[in-house]
Amino acid sequence: MPFARCASILFIRASGCSKLWKSVDVTFNYGLDEHMKTKPYIALCLFTFIWSVSAADSKIEQAVRDQDAQWSKAAESRSVEKLLSFYADDAVVLPAHAAIATTKDSIQNIFEKLLSIPGVALSWKARKVTVAGSGDLAYSTGAYQMSAPDDTGKPSVDRGKYVAVWKKQADGNWKVALDIWNTDLPLPAPSDKK
Repeated sequence: MPFARCASILFIRASGCSKLWKSVDVTFNYGLDEHMKTKPYIALCLFTFIWSVSAADSKIEQAVRDQDAQWSKAAESRSVEKLLSFYADDAVVLPAHAAIATTKDSIQNIFEKLLSIPGVALSWKARKVTVAGSGDLAYSTGAYQMSAPDDTGKPSVDRGKYVAVWKKQADGNWKVALDIWNTDLPLPAPSDKK
């Protein structure tokens, strides 16, 4: 029995208003059937649940956005070690123009080759972060830009898009479990040579 209802019953009985007791509907039914009485409670519970889930999703989304931004800064600093620290132990990387990388060593090799190019600059920005209903997975999508001198020394810019799947770790941190990117540059024109 809710506290307010118990308190009102005790007050009425203690004050000696027994005649009033009989005429007051202390259950606050007001002639409503059971179905109608439960609707407001169900609506309140649903609203509370949806609001709490939405607030949790917003916190997770911001945490992933922050991690993604720090990850890009690690790439901008050209620190392979910092860059690799954002990957989960069992991460998989699907790079453009290269084979799949499924071990820390193979992921390290990708970024060592990439960041060893003289004058290379790499950065990206998440445009969208989506959180799974489970709260332990999220993915970020966005655009990257990489610039480096070409074979003749002229500046060359590659722009493209990426998807990173983030997984919540046992310690509460978010790390990249799956990383894929590809270029927006068009394919080279076919050669006339046969």
